[in-house]
Amino acid sequence: MSTTSLTAKYRPQRFADVAGQDAVKRILSRAAAEDKIAPAYLFSGTRGVGKTTLARVLAKALNCETAPTAEPCNVCSQCRQITAGISPDVIEIDAATHGKVEDARKLKEDVGYAPLNSRYKVFIIDEAHMLSTAAFNALLKTLEEPPARVTFILATTEAHKFPATIISRCQHFLFKRLAQPELEAHLASVLDREAIHYEPQAISLIARRGAGSVRDSMSLLGQVLALGGAELTEADARGVLGLAGQDIFFGLIEAIFAQDGPAVVTLLRQVLDKGLDIGFFLRELAAMWRNLFLLRQAGAKGLSVVDLPAEESGLWLDWAGKFDAAHIHACWQMTLEGQRRVLTSLEPALSLELLLLNMAYLPNLLPLQNLASCTVPPERTPRSGPGGAPSGGSAPRSPAGQGAHQGGQPQGTPTPRFAPSPAASASATPASPTPPPPGQAGYATRQAPSTASHAAVAERPAAAPAASAPAAASGPRNWDGFKRFAIKNGGISGLKLARGEFVPDPEPGMVHIACTNAFHRSQLAHPDKLRQLDALAAQYFGPGVTVRVDTAGPDQDRMSGETLTAYVDSRPEVRQAVSDFDAEIIERKPR
Repeated sequence: MSTTSLTAKYRPQRFADVAGQDAVKRILSRAAAEDKIAPAYLFSGTRGVGKTTLARVLAKALNCETAPTAEPCNVCSQCRQITAGISPDVIEIDAATHGKVEDARKLKEDVGYAPLNSRYKVFIIDEAHMLSTAAFNALLKTLEEPPARVTFILATTEAHKFPATIISRCQHFLFKRLAQPELEAHLASVLDREAIHYEPQAISLIARRGAGSVRDSMSLLGQVLALGGAELTEADARGVLGLAGQDIFFGLIEAIFAQDGPAVVTLLRQVLDKGLDIGFFLRELAAMWRNLFLLRQAGAKGLSVVDLPAEESGLWLDWAGKFDAAHIHACWQMTLEGQRRVLTSLEPALSLELLLLNMAYLPNLLPLQNLASCTVPPERTPRSGPGGAPSGGSAPRSPAGQGAHQGGQPQGTPTPRFAPSPAASASATPASPTPPPPGQAGYATRQAPSTASHAAVAERPAAAPAASAPAAASGPRNWDGFKRFAIKNGGISGLKLARGEFVPDPEPGMVHIACTNAFHRSQLAHPDKLRQLDALAAQYFGPGVTVRVDTAGPDQDRMSGETLTAYVDSRPEVRQAVSDFDAEIIERKPR
């Protein structure tokens, strides 16, 4: 039995016989029964889902001798002629070979003639997206207002290539891929009519391989039946179609659990040596991880949704309990994201090998059970040297996190990348990070530094001048003198853009700082900055002097371009980052 004869032999001849597409079948059948036919129809969908078949059935329903009718009789001369493809009033055109404008013009001439011996003249244009732009334009008026008793049916797999002017003139029906149960039922009915005994697992396998296409599934079924065996078995289907068996997947899951790299490579070599379909292997691998994840999370309740044979479901349930849920989820995601990379790689075998080995050694590469206890080193903070300029030296990087690449516990609590100055150490001691909440294993969390650590960093510029600066600086006791003093000893670069004045009355006095905009004010009005400014004011003007920060003029939300550039480039942390990473600032944007 050849593939072609099997597909043609069981092509549906009535609406009720077509597998799937229930909504489309109901609409077309009712239109035929009520004789309410549109000038043009557009059938779009993937290959092998019944577009051309339903077009022929609709043509028979329109021209059947019992018409108007919801179903063709398939016994009258009109139905038999259309079924045989010899009806003069049902014209099928392959647009792939007849898509030029000359063909469209000839078609327009044929449309003008009345049906010879049928009720309707039906033009079925297959692969209609292959029509040229000129051919589409030539058909525009004809599709919108064809002569009486003429209808067009355009079938395509690529509706996005159609001009909007054509789609607007057609009733557009989208044909969906068939669901797995519908495909299995259709294949089973074919085998029953052929009186061939079959294993349900073999039918399920062919339907999955067909991926929602009836024609593909029928072709695969004919290919397996070409063996000529007395029955259809799962082993024969896997052998003919080049599909991996469950023994491969059970061996693979065992090797991954044992972190046995050589076993993984050996199993993969068996897959490749047998010439198995790598694309379908990856699809089944993704389905395996999906089933394991559902079973791991839901237990025995998940058996109703994983659709596994009864003899295998218990084994997969046991394997699901041996893996951590985060490990299964990561492998599932890696498989889905790696499918395209493997299939398009210049070395697909090596790409697939790398994917499987990553799954096997994933707990070592990323200790899922310890991620919640891992902390991230705090953000880099510049160390102020003399005059507030950033110093060039830095402490060595913390070794924290190395344990995450060795499969064990983390090798200690991360330490700051920059050692605090003696003054900062004397003023505050960093507190220990707050431990993460329980139950977060498998997901990395960024641990924020404690409040005490922030206080130490923010107060360090104020504490450093206290050890070296005099109690009252020399120079004029006014705003300009204080501004130079604060910039030199406190490293507060934001003061360069600010205006201000010192008001001595009432005693002890107040320093009033006027910022250029709201963003500028938010920088200087930060509590840490205010404490630092108060300390500098007390050193310069005397004890008790306070600082007030306000916005000058209308409140603006954004700096100007020049102001923002000057502000960003003067920040010591920005200069430190540019120096450390040998970077270049290419753009500055306000928050």
